Amino acid sequence: MVSLKVNSQEKKHLINKNIYGHFVEHLGRCIYEGIWVGKDSTIPNINGIRKDVIHALREMKVPVLRWPGGCFADNYHWMDGIGPYEKRPSMINTNWGGVTENNHFGTHEFLEFCELIGAEPYISGNLGSGTVREMQQWVEYISSDGQSPMTDLRKENGREKPWKLKYFAVGNENWGCGGNMRPEYYSDEYRRYATYLRNYGDNKLYKVACGANADDYNWTEVVMKNAGKYMDGLSLHYYTMPLDWSQPKGSAVDFDEKEWFSILQMTLFMEELIEKNLKIMDKYDEEKRVGLIIDEWGTWYQVEPGTNPSFLYQQNTLRDALVAGINLNLFNNNCDRIHMANLAQMINVLQSVILTDGDKMILTPTYHVFKMFSVHQNSSLLDIDLEETYYHYGNEKIKQLSASASMDSEGKIHITICNLDPTNDVEIDCTLKGENKSKISATILTSDKINDRNTFEQPETVMEKPYHNIRIENNQIYASIPAKSVVLLTLE
Repeated sequence: MVSLKVNSQEKKHLINKNIYGHFVEHLGRCIYEGIWVGKDSTIPNINGIRKDVIHALREMKVPVLRWPGGCFADNYHWMDGIGPYEKRPSMINTNWGGVTENNHFGTHEFLEFCELIGAEPYISGNLGSGTVREMQQWVEYISSDGQSPMTDLRKENGREKPWKLKYFAVGNENWGCGGNMRPEYYSDEYRRYATYLRNYGDNKLYKVACGANADDYNWTEVVMKNAGKYMDGLSLHYYTMPLDWSQPKGSAVDFDEKEWFSILQMTLFMEELIEKNLKIMDKYDEEKRVGLIIDEWGTWYQVEPGTNPSFLYQQNTLRDALVAGINLNLFNNNCDRIHMANLAQMINVLQSVILTDGDKMILTPTYHVFKMFSVHQNSSLLDIDLEETYYHYGNEKIKQLSASASMDSEGKIHITICNLDPTNDVEIDCTLKGENKSKISATILTSDKINDRNTFEQPETVMEKPYHNIRIENNQIYASIPAKSVVLLTLE
């Protein structure tokens, strides 16, 4: 029996709903085919945007969406993506396969997509190959209602009122595909570009600086020291990738327990990354004003056989569901500093929540975890004390359980628990302090095999279901957490 204590008297911080954010890039079939099919498509759409995708994302409660990249962002010139489609110039997508980009999905289409799914837009500006003026005019075009050439141009293109635009990133991965810059140089460039990103009317920007690639703590140190007071958020990118890219270890679907263990071990490295980056941020920002924005995270395997290697299309299994649950629990538990996170990527690329094939669409195991965890959005984080147990494989071990808890505005308590062990169940004895609850319900996501997945032929193999091996007596909760599962407990 494993002890878990949940103290509802210790409400720590509000879990920002944007921790449950997503990311779309002009990469492979993410946008074209995944989101945008065109107004003349036989696939049901709203102004060219797939209806089935809109409905699924609204059900999952997407709070914020990052676009247009990724590496694509620092090659993207936004004026190529506005105006009549037939007048938009094409370009070569040099980052992702050298395919032709027709720019049919641009600023207006992205912002309409956000409105349709109920998400706030988060735009990454082009610092790498763009200009200060270009970035400044993009913000003005979107958010200004004053008399100006950019406002007039937006109106000519069919949008009378400005959009609300809160989140704006000044470049992406500028240590790599965004310009191969040194942190000292990027800090100065960030300060220069950010100076000209104005607030128009009552629109107030939340400016995000390019942060580190995984454990490049020197980047975090230099950028926080030199530019911290000019930013609202600092990004962090970390992908869970196999140590060995040779087959079959790099496969999204063909793996054994050794690879299962390795991937979960690597995703748990996110905890160390958060801890060490936050320690540096605290050094230069004691008031914790600047948020940590983990705007690219997720699993990255070899592409599915027979697909374009540059399109990064991979399947999604029960293992990815555990990766999602682990990370979301970590983000919840550090919500005093983590203001946003964005899973890479929403559709048909890397750890997707949706896969499409022509007019067909399936929801991945990761989708169902996000839907389960959506109860934490804008809820108060609760203090928990979880007895540590371990999942052993060979001579190595990792924590067996991952958990977080919150209380929503109606007083319901939600506890999410992941059991990383693919073989052994865990009996939980949970003590609830501070609240008297008499009703309990649960949802579970698991499957028979560690590499089970949803396919277009069998789309419901891995999805959330009601779970009943639980009970509550005198504020004491007893629950069996099955092997390789994600469980949501709701107390009323």
